[in-house]
Amino acid sequence: MTRTARLVRLEHDGAVARVTLANPARCNALTVELLADLADLLDSLDAPRALVLLAEGRHFSTGGDVARLASEVAAGNGPAHAQALVGALNAAILKLAALPCPVLAGVQGALTGGALGLVLAADLVAMTPDAFVQPWYAAVGFAPDGGWTAMLPSRIGMRKACSLQMLNTRLGAADALALGLADAVTDTPEAQIAAWLSRILAHDPGTLADTRRLSTDLPALAAALEAERAAFVARIASPGARAGMDRFLSARSI
Repeated sequence: MTRTARLVRLEHDGAVARVTLANPARCNALTVELLADLADLLDSLDAPRALVLLAEGRHFSTGGDVARLASEVAAGNGPAHAQALVGALNAAILKLAALPCPVLAGVQGALTGGALGLVLAADLVAMTPDAFVQPWYAAVGFAPDGGWTAMLPSRIGMRKACSLQMLNTRLGAADALALGLADAVTDTPEAQIAAWLSRILAHDPGTLADTRRLSTDLPALAAALEAERAAFVARIASPGARAGMDRFLSARSI
């Protein structure tokens, strides 16, 4: 069975739910609309044994739509739009983190900005050799969101997480693997995911659910993500963010 929202697709393969970001023309940029579709489809799940998170096109997701954010700021709607956008992202991350089944992700191309949070909520991640992770917050003048401060430090260490963001470092797939942000680098992420699923589905689902539940402090994560949202909203219309968005969009148009 396939259920398609406007920008996200849900398919069922037996006991496995497959959720695919499906706006490749926009590089699966995070918008309120895409994130709302993702949340709606996650809410519709009926006790899958595992969830696979994928994305269509060349890139998994290029993160927030900077052009849209710049337009909203210019129209005087920046804080309200940022509040809704990061709130929708946080809701999607928390829904993924709260699932009682394993979450597996396949990543290709760009995984930038807040899109990282969707993958940080996964238990196993397969990346293509061309995949890369990059924050962009310092360069654009935004406060971090998507778990860059709420989730990443516990994964790779506070000092490394901060240095990546302050230097706007681009991590290739091999570096992501070395840091524990990926579990495999392969030309065929879906084949790797299938191999993982063959082992996961042989295990007791209650044990897997307990493993997820005991490994994540959901109230603490929700509070940390909300702190990210407050900081993002406070900065979005600042002179630094306005100048950063102008630089980013000008460089992209060259």
